[in-house]
Amino acid sequence: MKLGTENKKQLIVLGVLGALAVVMLARQFWPSAAAPAVASAPVSSSTKPMMKRLPSGKIVPVMEPRLDPTLDLNLLSRSEQIKYAGNGRNIFVLGSQPVLPTPKGNGTTDHDGSIHVPQGPPPPPPIDLKFFGFANKPGEPKRVFLVKGEDIFVAGEGDIVNRRYRVLRINPNAVELEDVLYNNRQMIPLTQG
Repeated sequence: MKLGTENKKQLIVLGVLGALAVVMLARQFWPSAAAPAVASAPVSSSTKPMMKRLPSGKIVPVMEPRLDPTLDLNLLSRSEQIKYAGNGRNIFVLGSQPVLPTPKGNGTTDHDGSIHVPQGPPPPPPIDLKFFGFANKPGEPKRVFLVKGEDIFVAGEGDIVNRRYRVLRINPNAVELEDVLYNNRQMIPLTQG
């Protein structure tokens, strides 16, 4: 029976690598007595602490994050001195309202006595197309001739004219148009032209 000990060089290299692995594992998992101590530099009282302004306008010193996990009694005593003023609302009672100061005047700024009534939205602009005729061939739907300035449009029911107006109904004496931008409907009578 062979144990694999015939090649002495391979056996020596394997032993050295095994010993090196054991030393590395021992160093990784056991704490070292020569671990460097973390030195905290004392803050000199001659340096002025950094200040910042809160949204409320109050200026407070900037607290730098500490790596020291011990309890800072000075910081704790400063936080104990803060009083919560609040607005008078009890947050533990459902539906409680904050205490509002009473107004000193009636709240108006105009002293002329007139009442300003806001106006509603302006009326939509009128449809500026003119209906001057229609074409009626047997077997085809009715089509109308509409004009705006020098532009002539030919359209049937349901068509959109000038990218804004939809032809709803065509009657012998008038055509009903809808302004799709303002949702405004208007009857345009037949004009002699």
